[in-house]
Amino acid sequence: MNYYLAIDIGASSGRHILGSIENGKINLEEIYRFENGISKIGNEYCWNIEQLFKDIKAGIKKCKEIGKIPTSIGIDTWAVDFVLLDEKDKILGNAVSYRDDRTEGIMEEAFKVVPKDMMYLYTGIQFQRFNTVYQLLSIKKNNPEILEKAKAFLMIPDYLNFLLTGKKANEYTNASSTQLVNSFDRTWDTKMLDDLGIKKDIFQEIKLPKTSLGNLTEELVEEFGFDMEVILPATHDTGSAFISSICNDSDSIYLSSGTWSLIGVENIFPICVPQAMDYNFTNEGGIDYRYRFLKNIMGLWVIQEVKRNLDNKYSFAELVDLARESMDFSSIVDIDHDRFLKPDNMIEEIKAYCIETNQKVPQEVGEIALCVFNSLAHCYKKAVANLEEIFEKEFKRINIFGGGCQNNLLNELVAKITGKEVLAGPVEATAIGNIVAQLISKNEFKDLGEARQAIKESFDIKVFK
Repeated sequence: MNYYLAIDIGASSGRHILGSIENGKINLEEIYRFENGISKIGNEYCWNIEQLFKDIKAGIKKCKEIGKIPTSIGIDTWAVDFVLLDEKDKILGNAVSYRDDRTEGIMEEAFKVVPKDMMYLYTGIQFQRFNTVYQLLSIKKNNPEILEKAKAFLMIPDYLNFLLTGKKANEYTNASSTQLVNSFDRTWDTKMLDDLGIKKDIFQEIKLPKTSLGNLTEELVEEFGFDMEVILPATHDTGSAFISSICNDSDSIYLSSGTWSLIGVENIFPICVPQAMDYNFTNEGGIDYRYRFLKNIMGLWVIQEVKRNLDNKYSFAELVDLARESMDFSSIVDIDHDRFLKPDNMIEEIKAYCIETNQKVPQEVGEIALCVFNSLAHCYKKAVANLEEIFEKEFKRINIFGGGCQNNLLNELVAKITGKEVLAGPVEATAIGNIVAQLISKNEFKDLGEARQAIKESFDIKVFK
């Protein structure tokens, strides 16, 4: 049997998941899990890239231990973050997280050089203060020597692939999130880079999902005791998750539910009209040059922070149960407001918002949890209304996938508040999408349509009317 290894790294943890095909169905097996997170180095919140790669290697060695050697491997992570390498391929500065506040005010400065409407027309990417372009402009402003010394720009999964293979490439789905790729010709927008004063020669050739980067370096083959092919999935985790949607029609909205909620549709062309810009929708790259026309919403990060503020006394399941006991509580917050990006205390921030908007302030744990879930559902409803206005049509259903689709209360609230049928699943959407890209590359599936049919037949899907 052939095995395909997906390494899916999120903001709080990473996992090694082996995939295989048996009787036309996809099987998954989690073989290794590790922690991830940001920590403060000096004045910056950073990722520990060195430790991430140690954990990647530890999980690969686990394959040898259990006697299941992968044919290929693919890595996906979050978007927008990157490293800059010097002439010796060493990281310059830190691998700074998008949650760091170094980009405060930078976006507004950028608009003085490239007007907001022109930037959207060029790239089709929604405006978020932590987008890669603003991170680079922050370095240019505050640490220009780093940008001067830089010889290579690699996003986080690009750099991890470089460590595996010794080859540098920028993968398309993640590159599109930088707000530096032209949405129509799908290459680095050199004119905008020139206008912003960011040197062009640090960027690599953009490679598509399903592209092979070749095999492991000789040193790693010796360390692992085996070789395998490194294949690019959609390295942006949401790009991989969208591959796993069980809907392959024009009447469905996709919602990738995790730390972030990404809600939208799959399109064959970018939509860069002023209306889409005003609603802050994005046109991120997808597999086969599809566009993920979606809105990026704060997501389950809020309840994760609530759980942390409660000293992790309650599991997520217990928070859902407590929310069910408080179903008469109706206050909601603007879950997508910047104030909820990284507050000192999420619970206090939620209470402060309710006070400022003259709503009942949640006191009990269940009320706080329900406030978060209700707020998410109302935020989704607004995004659905925006989509229906832009496309001038009514969508019939929402396919929620990813870890957040296990929250049945949230699924019920989404169905009730949006008035749409909700299909919940698959849970392991990102890992499945990662593996599917490898399977198509290796001709196990002929195309995305065949792969999605197999996904539908392989995993449980719950329906909420």
